[in-house]
Amino acid sequence: MSWRTWIVSLAAVTSATILAQAPPAPDWPRLEAETLQHFQALLRFDTSNPPGNEKLAADYLKQVLDREGIPTQIFALEPARPNLVARLKGSGRRQPILLMGHTDVVTVDPAKWTFPPFSATRDGGYVYGRGSLDDRPHLVAGLMTMLLLKRLNVPLDRDVVFLAEAGEEGTTRVGIDFMAREHYQDISAEYCFAEGGETPRVGARIKYAGIETVEKIPMPLELTAHGTSGHGSIPLQDNPVVHLARAVSALGAWRTPIRLNDTTREYLKRLADISSGDDAARYRAVLVPGSAAAEAADKYFLQREPRLASMLRTSVTPTILNGGYRFNVIPSEAKATIDVRMVPDENPGAFIEAAKKVINDPAVDVKISNAIDQRTVGGTTRIDSEAFKAIEAAVTKHYQTVSLPVLQTGATDMSVVRARGAQCYGINAAVDIEDGPQGFGPHSDQERILESELHRFVRFQWDIVAALASVK
Repeated sequence: MSWRTWIVSLAAVTSATILAQAPPAPDWPRLEAETLQHFQALLRFDTSNPPGNEKLAADYLKQVLDREGIPTQIFALEPARPNLVARLKGSGRRQPILLMGHTDVVTVDPAKWTFPPFSATRDGGYVYGRGSLDDRPHLVAGLMTMLLLKRLNVPLDRDVVFLAEAGEEGTTRVGIDFMAREHYQDISAEYCFAEGGETPRVGARIKYAGIETVEKIPMPLELTAHGTSGHGSIPLQDNPVVHLARAVSALGAWRTPIRLNDTTREYLKRLADISSGDDAARYRAVLVPGSAAAEAADKYFLQREPRLASMLRTSVTPTILNGGYRFNVIPSEAKATIDVRMVPDENPGAFIEAAKKVINDPAVDVKISNAIDQRTVGGTTRIDSEAFKAIEAAVTKHYQTVSLPVLQTGATDMSVVRARGAQCYGINAAVDIEDGPQGFGPHSDQERILESELHRFVRFQWDIVAALASVK
């Protein structure tokens, strides 16, 4: 064989090897029916937390994965609240990827729903149901990714792990806390992907893809006002309902200081770069807290972009009032719950002392509430990693827009995994920007998702995983 023939033969073999290692393209149009079938099936399980009963969803996922020959494990602190772990083995040349989705949902008031909350009703291109945004899309995207990796026999350089977890909605002790404490070796990963991002649609066009790289820490406060009980016909100056009302009003009006971090600074810079006119000027103004322009921009965000206003600071939101039991009885105490979401560098003790000064009433006690399990404080995820580059490439391909690192105003279970050293990224399906204010968002009474955006999200996550896990 001549050297020219040898080189041509070698090139042919090399090309064939590279092509063989490239992940096959899934038949997405054909897969949409299957995706929707699994999505609706999961939506129809009532896993409201409390009490949870996530076993309904975990059993379904296990049945589907077992049928495809994908190994699964069940880990449960409580029998009715299991966590499912599925794993596809790679060569081990690189560390695993973890795909996370939680199987519980928040509770519902069925009387307020147009369609029954667990009916998975399809109407006008949407699927309605509790969990249609929070968090069935991640469960289905994780499930479909595992199924396709197995069916297409994709060669992997790293394990791909799918965790369907219980208890995310306030009882993390049975979910991610239990898994991190007792079974972390089964979910340990270099990168993880879960809920937490934001992909707003404006007029059917994606404005940007927000990728969560850090999140706030929930610290609900309980206020208790004390006074003298008595007959409602005789007003008393130490009426605890009155003292509580003043305290709640003071906290509700409190504008805590702007506290930026690396993520929010980068977010504002990139957002300003893709904006124009007054919008761009406002985003740049708050990069210099304390200025008159920053104060004006902050007031504007509070009215027009409340999510952004919350990203800039520790937020304080009164959510529950409880006082009295008869119209003609002055109670001896009244209580309120305040949803506080701290920015990562906030000192909890110092913040509580500041809240007491704002209330300025010795009749009102302030303490941390036990309304939810306490969250682990995680770190900040890097945006110079191969994972973020893979996300950016997938965003460009599927959403034709830019990627912005964001601080999640809520909380996710990624904080626990981040605290263990994993680089975690929050990604979400696209949602019309007006859906939340109109009552169609997560935790709302008409929670819904566009079918087209569900399918786009599944394709989006597939490309990220394929880019990071398949043999190069």
